[in-house]
Amino acid sequence: MRAPAVAAEVLRRPDTQARPEPSSEPRVELGDLRFRALMTEEDWASLPFGIRRRFSKRLTGGETIVYAGEILETRMSRAGWWLIQAARLIGGPLPVTRNIQGRSTRAPIIHVASVVTVTEDMAAGGQIWTRLYARRKAFPQVIHSCKRFAGPTGLEEYVGRGVGLTLTVYARDGALVFRSNNYFLELFGRRLFLPEWLTPGTLYVTHAELPDGKFSFTLQIFHPRFGLLLRQMAIFREIAP
Repeated sequence: MRAPAVAAEVLRRPDTQARPEPSSEPRVELGDLRFRALMTEEDWASLPFGIRRRFSKRLTGGETIVYAGEILETRMSRAGWWLIQAARLIGGPLPVTRNIQGRSTRAPIIHVASVVTVTEDMAAGGQIWTRLYARRKAFPQVIHSCKRFAGPTGLEEYVGRGVGLTLTVYARDGALVFRSNNYFLELFGRRLFLPEWLTPGTLYVTHAELPDGKFSFTLQIFHPRFGLLLRQMAIFREIAP
């Protein structure tokens, strides 16, 4: 599977481009207003119908949606590799495997399978995201996180061991972008926001619509001094409600 043109331009920071004009597509019937409430009316209307529909599905009673696809690219700088190793201390919330290539620089990149599930968190009123990344020479890596509709921005992601981050949500060029705002540590019932020099930088997750019911997922982390630490690109399709 080849990455489409929309995936090729994710190298730039997702907050540096002008936002698109509102979409003329028909409005989606909303079942879950929580993501919609985090955005302006203009931003929400600018998103393709498929994205609005995907982020308006209400999962009740512990229901789960399953997305299957493949990882097109996972690249990390040297500083990014050290960040990923350090992140294993809190459960390994970042992908650990680079693209597998042959010794020749002309060797093709080998794509690997991935499955993502989204389950309603009945206890906390959020969503539990589970990501499974296949690996050629080891058991698959499994990453868990919980999106909570709380905090100063209205959305935060908890990755484990008391560590989480607040997120802002906006639209850019017809894609839905999640951007880290602050990182925090919860200890003994108290929340401590980390100073910028103790954080890995700004995290972006970009969700873009593709033809044939598919969508792309792009994870990027930019550090103010070391630049792009990590980039992962994948394509998914919903396979089970």
